[in-house]
Amino acid sequence: MGAVSYSPEHDVTDVAAPPAPVAPSLLDAVRDLRRDVEATSFPLDIDGVDAARASRTRLLDQLSDHLLPRLAELSAPAIVVLAGSTGAGKSTLVNSLLGTEVSEAGVLRPTTRQAVIAHHPDDGELLAGHPVLEDVKVVSHESVPRGVALLDAPDLDSVLESNRATAHRLLEAADLWLFVTTAARYGDALPWQVLAGAMERGASVAMVLNRVPVESLPAVRGDLLVRLRERGMQGVPLFVVPDAGPQQGPLSTASVAPIKRWLTMLAGPDRARAVIARTLRGSLGALRPWVDTQADAVQDQVDAADALRAAIGAALSGPTDAARAAVHRGVVADGAVTARWTELVAGAGRFAHVVRPSGRIRAARRRTTRLREASVGPLLADLQQAAVANLERAGAAAERELRERLSARGAPDGAAGFVASWPSDDRRSARATRADSIATAWIDGARLAVLAALAEGDPRALKRSARAAKALGDRALAALVLAAAAGLAPAAELLTELLGDAGDALRDQLRAELEAHAAAQVEAEGAALAALLDVPDLAADAASRLRLRFAVLRGLT
Repeated sequence: MGAVSYSPEHDVTDVAAPPAPVAPSLLDAVRDLRRDVEATSFPLDIDGVDAARASRTRLLDQLSDHLLPRLAELSAPAIVVLAGSTGAGKSTLVNSLLGTEVSEAGVLRPTTRQAVIAHHPDDGELLAGHPVLEDVKVVSHESVPRGVALLDAPDLDSVLESNRATAHRLLEAADLWLFVTTAARYGDALPWQVLAGAMERGASVAMVLNRVPVESLPAVRGDLLVRLRERGMQGVPLFVVPDAGPQQGPLSTASVAPIKRWLTMLAGPDRARAVIARTLRGSLGALRPWVDTQADAVQDQVDAADALRAAIGAALSGPTDAARAAVHRGVVADGAVTARWTELVAGAGRFAHVVRPSGRIRAARRRTTRLREASVGPLLADLQQAAVANLERAGAAAERELRERLSARGAPDGAAGFVASWPSDDRRSARATRADSIATAWIDGARLAVLAALAEGDPRALKRSARAAKALGDRALAALVLAAAAGLAPAAELLTELLGDAGDALRDQLRAELEAHAAAQVEAEGAALAALLDVPDLAADAASRLRLRFAVLRGLT
């Protein structure tokens, strides 16, 4: 028994007129859209991101493998992709249509191991450069009707993920989907999911129902037609190939003759161009919801990034207050600084006996002043190391708080994955470098602050300041102020005896600077984390760029 063919009124080639030449501006607009879609990423792992990434991949495939090649060369043959489930008989059908084996068929799974595209020799130049040729075996064969190219795709449900991905990509490249299924499997969910996707993007579709037992042919064909009507697909051409029983090699000529005649008719210039035009218009029309969905997904990313920035700011308030409080209560002077001060005070002629019991400053002696100037080097080194350690602790506490707060329940969507990608080693290195730079600047700036303060005040205070500077030396006096600012109480007392209110003001000024530096170290941790959000796809206008790009395209179609 021969194949049962479709009714002529269901021929998809009758519903579209031949396409007009494509204006270069339309091709340019699609290129621009593709470039922007390719540049779009979804950096935050928020709800729905997997679907958005998968949709982006499909959209890129559609733009790259169908729309751009087709717009660039309207006269290229219509690409007819044979797609279906494992064992549907796609390769056998292609081989039978051409009368020779061009695509390996067999019982092993996956049956189609490599995609094959067959075209007429005279169409080779028109197909040259098409992106799908990179991933398929190309066969030039006289039996292929000129004006079409038959592409045998891998199984849609292949055990190999790479095969499944290739099959879906090749479907996006098609001008016509020739879906092959069997009497045993046409009711599976997969065929209908694939066909629904084809209808959504306005693709031209035909269907081959293969291996239908003769006795059940009317019932199976009737049931399938009902299913097609229920889904608004009553216009889809349907070919039924009876079950030929156990066999190897091609199907009989009679069983595939209706499909071959249809392809030959389809290959005519007007009809092939009509199929191309229909699918092209459908694909362009399907872009709007597709791009809108992508733009909505980008906006979700932007909103999530805003929520993360707000959460980062909120998480830093506690560590900032703690960092300031630690400096204020004198933790920088604990340990090594206190021990070094004790050593200096005990040393004869150093910081001892600078102020007489009467409160007057002892007369400066050049040798004693030089000795004091030289003795404060270790104290300054200890002060710097203590300041660095305090700043590093402040930064580390901020990083800890950020990681804990943004990984806890109630954190913004995507926060945990975002923070997990924040490298701790990089943060420790950056924190240490920054802390050392800040502490060095704080130490070096103290002498200038002292000199500036000694130039201000009433004459009596200026005279006392000059005597103190002469007795200690500028460097030793700066070390004294720094020790007092760090929280060393004996140093603060001596500074008050030497300079009075001016000394207290200097101590408070340098302590406030160190508090601000500690707070800045905390803020630097937040800034480093927030900087990861400073990417184009998380900018406020990221979604509008895609919508504007499509608006330009829509204006040209």
